[in-house]
Amino acid sequence: MGRDILQNPHDEYHKLTRVERIGYGMGDFAQNLVFGTIGGFLALHMLTVNAISTATAGFIFLFVRIINVFWDPMVGTFVDKRTSKSGKYRPWLIRAGIPLVILSALLFAPIPGVRGSVPFAFIVYFVLDLVYSVVNIPYGSLNASLTRDPESIDKLTSTRMMLANSANLLVYTLFPMFVQMASPKDRSLKDTGFFGLELHLGNYTDPSASYAWFGVYSVYMLIGAVALFLCYKLTKERVVATKEQTASVKTTDLFLELKNNRPLVILGIFFMLAFTFMFFMNTVNGFFNQYVVGHSEWMGAIGLVASIPGILFPVFWPRLKKIFGKKGFFHLFLGMFIVGEMLTYIWSLEGMHDALWLAYVATFIKQWGLTSATGFMWALVPEVIAYGELKSGKRNAAIINAIMGIFFKIGFTIGGAVPLWLLAVYGFNETDVHQHANAIAGINMTAIWIPMFLAVVSMIAIQLYPISDENVTDINRRLDEIRI
Repeated sequence: MGRDILQNPHDEYHKLTRVERIGYGMGDFAQNLVFGTIGGFLALHMLTVNAISTATAGFIFLFVRIINVFWDPMVGTFVDKRTSKSGKYRPWLIRAGIPLVILSALLFAPIPGVRGSVPFAFIVYFVLDLVYSVVNIPYGSLNASLTRDPESIDKLTSTRMMLANSANLLVYTLFPMFVQMASPKDRSLKDTGFFGLELHLGNYTDPSASYAWFGVYSVYMLIGAVALFLCYKLTKERVVATKEQTASVKTTDLFLELKNNRPLVILGIFFMLAFTFMFFMNTVNGFFNQYVVGHSEWMGAIGLVASIPGILFPVFWPRLKKIFGKKGFFHLFLGMFIVGEMLTYIWSLEGMHDALWLAYVATFIKQWGLTSATGFMWALVPEVIAYGELKSGKRNAAIINAIMGIFFKIGFTIGGAVPLWLLAVYGFNETDVHQHANAIAGINMTAIWIPMFLAVVSMIAIQLYPISDENVTDINRRLDEIRI
């Protein structure tokens, strides 16, 4: 009975309410809070507080991501072949969400006897990443099952990105500040960059800060767990595979989608490039502030400025897409990201480190471009799923999201592991308070120049994307004819 209601075609063009859009967006909020903190700060924690070598940490990130190339398709197939009264995708937010929260907290847990333990860090991070796929792939698939209405999908993307970037505010603005406030060593009154606000901040890269890291992160995990529960309660699946489509799902469908779904491959390459330069920047952001410009106390204020475009401006994305077109939208904002990176380079020059205004301007422009380009690309996934259904006769939403997850994980792998190896090559010493010129050059290379180059390549990739808005309307019309 419940399954028949979910598959009612007359409800597939449902206009999503604001509560439904916010409910779905709470999933992004939760995952950014949980995994965004790991992506932005785990490397710094591993190298300094946990005393794991730079090269070893890079290997851990690389190995785990390679395993995901094989794991994600299995998760996608497993999810697509099953359903329940609660839905095909929603239940996994709870089933895997609880282990995700616990494992995440363990990565920062100051457990006696395991500080600097490579096996412990490796095993926990490895299992965490496997569980993350069991949350992220169904969550991404849920996006395409809420509605087929293009206007609602655009609005949903804007809403979810506003909530995702609200979580980024907590991660990149407040998390490092909270940890520094709780860190016991070298505490002193420092200007935070918040318009003259001064706080007693400690050294959060010292091993004595381990309890500070764990305490702050534990609070974040509790908030993330509540957000996942809200996503589960406030969403409803309407566009799902039929019983026949569900029964016919095979692991080999992944290869058929890659072979026959050209928009999927192009969008996947764009995802890979975008997440590569995003995580290149995120991985070394703490290093840049700590060692290049020497203002780790400003990270909270700069993070606040960085979060503004992602929280306030997504509401304008649907209108900007209509003005500039789908491809023009991405070119505009990737260009803004490049301009922001150029200004970041100027900030890195000697004599410019204390220019807080420049840090604000560079970060604002860079993040406006980054959050818009990497945020709105999620609006293209439902149309790629619909295109695949038209081509193959199968609605492999989870498998397609697993494929997108593979591209995402490749970008995450390169962006998480390669910067650490480059820092090692450039001679970064995790025990030195001050780094020599080569190490500084390595940080600048990973934080500025490589992301700029990859942004240019991303602009070329998105230019090749073949589905226009007119194509989306035609695809939906042809699917309606088949479903009736």
